[in-house]
Amino acid sequence: MAFRPHGLLVVVIFMAQAANAAQGKHKESLSDKVNRDMSLKEQMTLTLSLSMPSIMAQFSSICMQYIDAAMVGSLGATASASIGLMAAPVWLFSGICISACSGFSVQVAHLLGAREAVNARIVVRQAYVVQLLFAAVIAIIACSLSDFLPVFLGGTPEIIDNAGSYFFIFMSALPFFMLNYLSSAMLRCSGNMLLPSLLNILMCLLDVVFNFIFIFPSRTATYPIIGEVEVFGFGYGVIGAALGTVCAAAITGVLMAFFLLFRSPSLKLSLDHFPTWGLWLHSFFPTWPVVRRALRISLPISAQQFMISSAQIVSTMIVAPLGTASIAAHSFAITIEALCYMPGFGISDAATTLVGQSIGARRFDLTYRFAKITLVFGALVMGFMGLLMYVFSPWIMSLMTPDLEVQALAVAALRIEAFAEPLFAVSIVGYGICVGAGDTLIPSLMNLGSMWLVRLGLAYVLAGMYGLSGVWMAMCFELCFRGLIFLARLKWGHWMKTLD
Repeated sequence: MAFRPHGLLVVVIFMAQAANAAQGKHKESLSDKVNRDMSLKEQMTLTLSLSMPSIMAQFSSICMQYIDAAMVGSLGATASASIGLMAAPVWLFSGICISACSGFSVQVAHLLGAREAVNARIVVRQAYVVQLLFAAVIAIIACSLSDFLPVFLGGTPEIIDNAGSYFFIFMSALPFFMLNYLSSAMLRCSGNMLLPSLLNILMCLLDVVFNFIFIFPSRTATYPIIGEVEVFGFGYGVIGAALGTVCAAAITGVLMAFFLLFRSPSLKLSLDHFPTWGLWLHSFFPTWPVVRRALRISLPISAQQFMISSAQIVSTMIVAPLGTASIAAHSFAITIEALCYMPGFGISDAATTLVGQSIGARRFDLTYRFAKITLVFGALVMGFMGLLMYVFSPWIMSLMTPDLEVQALAVAALRIEAFAEPLFAVSIVGYGICVGAGDTLIPSLMNLGSMWLVRLGLAYVLAGMYGLSGVWMAMCFELCFRGLIFLARLKWGHWMKTLD
């Protein structure tokens, strides 16, 4: 008996088609709603309905990271450290790609809110050309650094080779990841949160399947009820984890682009008609006004992402001298903490969409109300998740790795971080609000200053005194500080922008 993943693929694609069809049958689109008067109950319901699918997708992404970490963790602390060492560089380069998408997706949200769907589709076409070329360039740069970075980060000789190979494979697939990032962002800005969520869940499920195939060798496994099962595998270990993720991302990226370009009720290409193929192709050529607006929005975000990820690399360099167990525990703790903050990013996605379309419709009163609702919702959800993390972190870590030293270090770090989650939520959702409003420069500088001046300075001092726990104490204090300055920005700052 052998497992075949194609049945799972068919089921989830069918669900995605149904979700997309349901989206198209809605009598009232999101842009229609923000252009009329809405009661407080309607605003809260709309916020919840847009947030929950994105939260589901974020949870599924975290589950994928948990399963990846647990699968690799079963190979030992050295294997876990190989991936943990490269986590910050992976976030650096993939984060730059994600940030670059905002320059186009925010334009689409504003245009749809202003009921200019034709212009929104023009931005979508140009976005694909610009972003895929950008992703290819970033991939080439990242791959060229795959041998240098593990040594630069202070990796020990036993993890350098695997760490470099893992990074090279992951980065070579950035154009496929970009298909996913960009298409998902465009669908969300159109108000369709459910479809990208379902497809991201599919990516997580496929990642599990491909990981089993690529990480472990062929084997005979015994399961309850079904008995013995012959499981094929390549036995690539750490490298297999990268290959599994890349295969899952490639399939999902292509599907996400298909549903946006050929099935989206408001953004699909067939809604525009051109007399000749030449004019149709010409509509994909980037124009300076669209690119200029994209740069104005995305450059501060991308610069911020680069500097924050660079700070995370410096943080990894602070942790690396503490030993292999600390590197592995740091990596596990970051993965587990994501269970708390990823719902915040889901709510932040909803905030970006709601604020973006409200500003496009020139409904500034509605913009303020959506900002308040999403901030409170995010703080409540992440505060509750922080409580759960504090209580259940020992149990979760026991599932992640059998190494008792790694478990103890990670649990201590997570229990420190739990206290920062409500204000961390304010910074995450607050930034999403600012992005939706087109206000990216000042908030990006706030994130940068907090990360570099507060977190790293404290981490350098406290690591020498308290080891890994000191690094996480610094992180906890910095996240609380960042949340407070975002509250100040939203209360007193001039953050509402237009793209005129």
